[in-house]
Amino acid sequence: MIDFIIDVINPRTVTMVFAAISAAATVLTLSMPFVFADPLGKRMKAVATEREKIRQRERARLAKEQQKIGLRESQSQPFIQSIVDALNLRKWLAQEDARAKLVQAGYRGQTPYVVFLFLRMLAPVILFLVAVVYMFFVLDLQQPMSFKIAACIAVAYFGMHLPMILLKNRITRRALSIKRVFPDALDLMLICVESGMSIDTAFRKVSEEVNRASLPLAEELTLTTAELSYLSERRQAYDNLAKRTDVDGVKSICMALQQAERYGTSLGSALRVMAQEFRDVRMSEAEKKAAGLPPKLTVPMVLFFLPVLFMVITGPAVMKLMEIW
Repeated sequence: MIDFIIDVINPRTVTMVFAAISAAATVLTLSMPFVFADPLGKRMKAVATEREKIRQRERARLAKEQQKIGLRESQSQPFIQSIVDALNLRKWLAQEDARAKLVQAGYRGQTPYVVFLFLRMLAPVILFLVAVVYMFFVLDLQQPMSFKIAACIAVAYFGMHLPMILLKNRITRRALSIKRVFPDALDLMLICVESGMSIDTAFRKVSEEVNRASLPLAEELTLTTAELSYLSERRQAYDNLAKRTDVDGVKSICMALQQAERYGTSLGSALRVMAQEFRDVRMSEAEKKAAGLPPKLTVPMVLFFLPVLFMVITGPAVMKLMEIW
């Protein structure tokens, strides 16, 4: 036993042991990156690669769409463009909120704005001529000339505002379509974010799912996905989405997403809270509509149901009396 201990304490043996340990440590250090791979680093690299692919794909798609829009704008409506430029309608008939209203209605680009200005010039002229023909030649009114001229001027004034009225009606229908589908889209977005998707991918996935239910919402989400990919500030993409839709629910979600990215809070928590609020709001609106049904049904019941009911009840008695008499 003593001899064995002496052999172990021998400097030559100790040197060999330390050399073996050093060689093993060197081999383990060199092989560790290949044997024990870093899963977080791989995942972050995969996310960055996928994000870059999405950005390149969206830029290519936007470039293609802009090229199509440019060709369409350059080839279509050259006559209208020349009239607008010749009469300087942008100065005389332009409205400050016209461009914003056109974007909210789903019309993007320069061509819809030019057509809008042309219609604002053409509509009062056409309606004035129609009113003149109707007042002086078709309708035989026993009214003074001043009344007829005033009526024609009033019709022309209405025609000047008619394009904006039609535009606002389209904005209302579009906003209603977005408002009806947005709570379900928010639930889908929450599922996507909690499953590990980024907000860009979640927007893309939700836009594909709600395409049939609401085409305007799908368009806005797709455009927001593209803006998140190529804009320098993601906050600007959310602001643009809120301005284009002009829906209170979408504005709230955009503000929540901006705060979540600014302060580093969880997107899933913010979306979960907003989704619950939207469910409560939708339920309250349904209860409000249900509570308003009895007063609305009073007039149809009085006009249609009660007369039929009286005829059914009193019909046999009337027939008996007619037979007796």
